[in-house]
Amino acid sequence: MVPRFGTDGIRGAANSELSPELALALGRAAARHLEGAPFLVGRDTRQSGPMLQAALSAGLAASGRDVVDVGVITTPALAWLAAARRLPAAMISASHNPFEDNGIKLLGLGGAKLALGTERAIELDLHSTGAGLAPSASAERALPLLAVGRLLAEPAAVTGYIDHLVDRMQGAAMPEGLVMLDCANGAASGVAPLVLDRLGVRHQVLFASPDGTNINAGCGSTHLGALAREVVKAGAALGIAFDGDADRMLAVNHRGEPVDGDQLIAMFAKDLHAHGLLVRSTVVVTVLSNLGLRHALAAAGIGVIETPVGDRHVSDALEAEGLVLGGEQSGHLIFRDRAATGDGLLTALLLFELLGRTGRTLADSADLAMRRLPQLLHNVPVSDPSRLVSAGAVWDEVAAVEAQLGESGRVLLRPSGTESCVRVMVEAGTHEEAEQLVLRLSAAVARELADDSALA
Repeated sequence: MVPRFGTDGIRGAANSELSPELALALGRAAARHLEGAPFLVGRDTRQSGPMLQAALSAGLAASGRDVVDVGVITTPALAWLAAARRLPAAMISASHNPFEDNGIKLLGLGGAKLALGTERAIELDLHSTGAGLAPSASAERALPLLAVGRLLAEPAAVTGYIDHLVDRMQGAAMPEGLVMLDCANGAASGVAPLVLDRLGVRHQVLFASPDGTNINAGCGSTHLGALAREVVKAGAALGIAFDGDADRMLAVNHRGEPVDGDQLIAMFAKDLHAHGLLVRSTVVVTVLSNLGLRHALAAAGIGVIETPVGDRHVSDALEAEGLVLGGEQSGHLIFRDRAATGDGLLTALLLFELLGRTGRTLADSADLAMRRLPQLLHNVPVSDPSRLVSAGAVWDEVAAVEAQLGESGRVLLRPSGTESCVRVMVEAGTHEEAEQLVLRLSAAVARELADDSALA
C-alpha cells in the first residue's frame, strides 16, 4: 500500500508501517520535490527517532542533498529555524501518539507545511519507486561520489530559537505564582525549562526525563491528570502541558481543572479584539471546536471561519484570509503574526503575559471567556474509515440524533486523518445526554463499518 500524508505528515508503527526503507525512499523523494539546501532534520525523544532520521538523511544525501542534524528539537523550533534560514526541514515525530508510533513531517522553505499538491507529488513518486524500496537504476542514476550530500550536525541550533522567544517576551508581564510544567518526556524537556528560567518564571518541571519509551506515557497534553494533581498539591497558580513535539499546549488552573484550546482561543481572541489587534475581528477554528466557543465569540462581535480538523487547515485558512489567530481544541494555536506554525511554548508564554497583564487567575479568565457545552468524543476502530461516507444507516441515525438535539447541541462524525478509526463527537445540554447519544452513534458506526470493531 502506498503511504499517504495525513493531516500532519506520514505516521505509523515504527519499524513496520513506518520502516527505515520507507524513510530512505521518502528522503529521495523529498530531495526531488523540495527546494533549498541544506536540509534540516530533527526529532523528538522516541527510541525509533535516530533510526528513522538516519534513513531519511541517507535518502537525502544519496540524492545529493546536504543534511544538517539539529538533534532533539521541538517541531516549532525546527519550523522557526527553517523560516529564519529559508531552508526545508523534516521532523521525525508522531506528536501526541505513544512511543511505538513515529512520523515524518516535511516542511518547505519558510517552515510551513507542504502544499497538498506537493504532498501528492511525493506520494506518486513513492508509488513509482516501490513505496519503501530504493529506486531502481532506471528511476534515478547513482550519483558520482563527490556529488553525494554531506551529513552534518548542529546540536546547538535550538539555542537560536530559545534566544528568539526570550527576546520577544523580555519585559512582558509574567505570573507571580508557581507554574507547573509537564514536558511529556518529549522534545520540550530540554527547551521549555530553559526559556522559563531566563524569563524569571518560577516553575517546577514534571516529566522531563525522556528514556526513548516514556514520551506521552501518562503525561503531557493528552493525559492531564498527573499535572492537575501536582498543581493542587503544590498550590501552584497553573500548570502547562505540552505534547511530544511541543506544537500544542493545554493548561490546568489552580483548582486542577483543564483549560483546553477552545478556552484559550476565546481568551486570546477577546483580548486581541478589545485592543483592536484581531484582524477583521475573525478567528479560524475547526469543526470540533465547542459550540460554547462559537456562542461566546458571536456575543463579543467576533466572527468564525470553520475548517476541517488539522492545524494545516487552520494555517491555510489564516494565510488565505490574512488573519492572525486560529486553532484547535487540542491545543494547537497559531499566532500567524508571530510564528509559521502552532507553537505550544509560545502559546504558554503569551498566556503568561495575558494573565500577568490582567491580574486574573487562569480559572477566572477561562470562565469569563466562554461556557463550554458538554462534549464527548469516542473513537470507533474500523479497518477502512473512508467507508463512512457511504454508510447510509449511520447517517440515518445521525439525522435522528440531530433532530432530537435541535439547536441545543451538535453532532460530528469524521474519519480520522491519523488513525484507523471514525471519530464520533456529540455536544448536548447535559453530560448524560451527550454520553447516551455518543454511545448510540458509536454503536451504529461499529455495527455498519466493521465486524471486529469495538468502542475505544
